[in-house]
Amino acid sequence: MAAALIGIITLQIGWIRSSIRLNEQQFDVSVFDALNKVSERLEYENQLQAYHFINNGYFRAYFTEEYNIRAKGEGTDFSINTQQGISEVHLSPNDHLSLLEVDERAMEEGLCDCSKCTAERTQKINNYMNYRKGMDNTPIADRIKLDYVDIALKEELSDRGIDIDYNYGIYSKRKKSYVMANNHYVVEDGNSQITINGYDNLYTSLYRVNLFSKNDTGRSPGLLMVYFPTRSSVVWGTVWLPLLGSILFTGIILFCFAYVINVIFLQKKVSEMKTDFINNMTHEFKTPIATISLAADSISSPKISGKPEKVKRFADIIKQENRRMNAQVEKVLQIAALDKQDFNINRSEINLEDVITYAVQNISLSVEKRGGTVTADLQAKNPIIEGDLTHISNIINNLLDNANKYSPDEPIISVTSRDLRNGMEVVITDKGLGMDKDSVKHIFDKFYRVHTGDVHDVKGFGLGLSYVKAMMDAHNATINVKSEIGKGSSFILKFPRKQEAKG
Repeated sequence: MAAALIGIITLQIGWIRSSIRLNEQQFDVSVFDALNKVSERLEYENQLQAYHFINNGYFRAYFTEEYNIRAKGEGTDFSINTQQGISEVHLSPNDHLSLLEVDERAMEEGLCDCSKCTAERTQKINNYMNYRKGMDNTPIADRIKLDYVDIALKEELSDRGIDIDYNYGIYSKRKKSYVMANNHYVVEDGNSQITINGYDNLYTSLYRVNLFSKNDTGRSPGLLMVYFPTRSSVVWGTVWLPLLGSILFTGIILFCFAYVINVIFLQKKVSEMKTDFINNMTHEFKTPIATISLAADSISSPKISGKPEKVKRFADIIKQENRRMNAQVEKVLQIAALDKQDFNINRSEINLEDVITYAVQNISLSVEKRGGTVTADLQAKNPIIEGDLTHISNIINNLLDNANKYSPDEPIISVTSRDLRNGMEVVITDKGLGMDKDSVKHIFDKFYRVHTGDVHDVKGFGLGLSYVKAMMDAHNATINVKSEIGKGSSFILKFPRKQEAKG
């Protein structure tokens, strides 16, 4: 499952990255195509200005007629309106005609081959070439019509489906500064200026083309630069929906995968706890059953049946082991009742310190037999709380019993109490085995038992602390645990003085 999931995610990431790269490439190609076309249109505009400068009479008429014929032959819509002037020149994106080509054709074919007409044509062409040379030395700002750049750029980008915001600028290589930006002239201060207020990203943009590079020197006097602040919206535009869908469905798969893995480990853990519970229960029942069986066999023996004192002794053993078995069964039934919330809390005023003192006296016999000590430091000035005496006594007894069982050598157990603002705190501390953080998280789970390493004499079903937690919740009380392996554990109980009925 993990390998398949990783494979799906890898394929999705690869597909999305490929789509983004393809969109970037398409966008870049469209932008550079548009910029190159704008550069060509500016070149043609300059050539037309040159023709307009030297044009008079039949040369312009011939140029207009010849160019229109050539344009139609090339499948373009280039036309010149001689009535309205040079501003009515229109070039299509497919126009590849060169005005200089028309110059040469005009000289070769001419309308008249007399020496006078030939000399006039030669003079006009020389004038045109000289004018073009002069234009090459003209500042780039004087060679470009401000409105024309803005209109041409909008038209070319729009024709290629690019309708997002952009900033553009005309950069002069000679002055090393911008001369135009976003349909206005840039104020020059005489210094190198590679940034413009509000357009700091323009100079670093990859979208730039040379302007007026078709001259005698072959060098471009300037650059047309464009920056798209919202370029990512175009690049990601067609990817967002599939990306969100991929994230959504991959997230669902990940959630289901994590859920399945969690359930598998939880079931494994529950199975181990139940197996441990069955083993413990079998062990707990096996000993008293064997003892009862031996005692019963002894009573039925002719050597014993005639001796009343021995019969009474074995009968007492049977009763004791029977009570032990009943106590174990009662624990299991008690937890079942807790799960169903089938229990009653008989609330009354309780002196909690009296309960602690009685529990300490009961456990002290077992602790002292092992060479240990159990002490009580009771400092509460108001030890009266509201609760069920039986259940609260069981809580204290269970915790003291655990402190004794999980102390491998001589147990050292202490119980302290103190007043809280609206209740009372009891802390039961031992110097026993201690627990790691993972064990602390699960000690209140049913059937869970802390691993004791090589120590196997700790008996129980793993139900005691589960009962303690359920009873603390029923009394609106809290229990916290602090523990460290090899240093022991502390159980911190906080009881409210008054509580609402619960359970």
